[in-house]
Amino acid sequence: MRSRFTQQHTRFRATAVVLWVALTVAAFAQQPAAVSPDWTRARDEALQLLGDLIRIDTTNPPGNETKAAAYIKSVLDKEGIPAKIFELEPGRGNLVARLKGNGAKKPILMMAHLDVVGVERDKWTVEPFGGVIRDGYIYGRGAADNKGKAAGYLEVLLLLHRLKIPLERDIIYLAQAGEESTPRVGIEFMIARHWDEIACEFALDEGGIMRRKDGRIQYVGIATTEKSPRSARLIARGTPGHGSRPRPDNAIVHLAAAVAKVGTLQLPMRLNETTEAFFRGLAPRVPPEEAALFAQLKDPKETERVQELFRQKYLGYNTMIRTSISPTIINGGFRTNVIPAEAEATLDIRVLPDEDLDALEATLRAVINDPAVEVKLSRTGRPISPPSPTDSQMYRALERAQAAVFPDSVTVPLLLAGATDMAQLRAKGVQAYGLGNVMTEEDSDRIHGNDERISVEGLGQFIEYVYRAVAEVAATK
Repeated sequence: MRSRFTQQHTRFRATAVVLWVALTVAAFAQQPAAVSPDWTRARDEALQLLGDLIRIDTTNPPGNETKAAAYIKSVLDKEGIPAKIFELEPGRGNLVARLKGNGAKKPILMMAHLDVVGVERDKWTVEPFGGVIRDGYIYGRGAADNKGKAAGYLEVLLLLHRLKIPLERDIIYLAQAGEESTPRVGIEFMIARHWDEIACEFALDEGGIMRRKDGRIQYVGIATTEKSPRSARLIARGTPGHGSRPRPDNAIVHLAAAVAKVGTLQLPMRLNETTEAFFRGLAPRVPPEEAALFAQLKDPKETERVQELFRQKYLGYNTMIRTSISPTIINGGFRTNVIPAEAEATLDIRVLPDEDLDALEATLRAVINDPAVEVKLSRTGRPISPPSPTDSQMYRALERAQAAVFPDSVTVPLLLAGATDMAQLRAKGVQAYGLGNVMTEEDSDRIHGNDERISVEGLGQFIEYVYRAVAEVAATK
């Protein structure tokens, strides 16, 4: 009797083991890591896509983004991926494509704008709309901002489609118009009129950085929040007259004094959860003397010295910790021998997410302290919303993707000094994360500048990084 029981028990255990093995094999077959893309081939294809996009001039104004959207649609049509183009105005197209999942969870949106800023053609060493590849870089207006992302995210979409990864979330691809100063034809139009096409739980966009220094990736920064741009006008008024008769109420003199005051103004430092996590996470990755500055930033005895050092040497750090002001335009006068009645300056102000605009305007008036100069601070602009969380499923997946692609680096959250279309998405409750290219400090300085470029190798690494994170979050488990 006991022997028969033992035999039955043994057979039961054996059957259970076989069943467990079968289920385990089936489970692993569903995991995205079980199907490994050819990363070199993916990089080369994305490089071709990026070169073609750079060669389509979408300078804004006027934009002409539909031309680039139509090119992307032709690529998707060949793959059998449905795509649509939406226009608020003729030529200002926004493309939406979707890979369908089983609907168990809300979609992931990968987005990149197609418009680019203008160029000073005579200052470039290559054709700005040529997509020239040289010394391991691809050059061209929009290579970094933001057609590199448009090509990279498109390649990730193609990989997921071709490898037939089973999805529990839809994957949406958006190539939008108008990010460079005319979002009304792009993200604002899509949210107001076509929200169902792009509604999502998570969004991946621009704004981060994979900082390369001394040949290694120092850190992978993910933008979880950003400053909001607001402009201000300084208007000086005086008595017009002949240039041969200097006047104490010369509008240009009063304006010049006002610009000098606000141009050197350092508004108070305000650290928040994102910036504190940034400095804390970056400290082990920077030289000891730089890490010491991070530690001294909140030290009452050292903070003034450190902040001044940031202002002089570490411009990126400095703008993260305060609302910033940069005079950018001055207009006044029309003849050499005429004192004008009015002169005006424009300030580019990037406010922290918790900025009190009324208090800021009062501060500007107090600093200028001149009744001849009027201060007008704009209240309109991109919405200000709370930061996206750093403990979400997507952020954690991005951390794990960084560990796989850049094992000697670290992930840190960023407060982006610039502005992106993520602001409008966060206002809709979307958890949006800004990703970046592999870039040195010099590469970053070329964005919106001359000889804009991104690394060919870095483009391939970006694709692998995004694919790993998106597949982890979206694939059926």
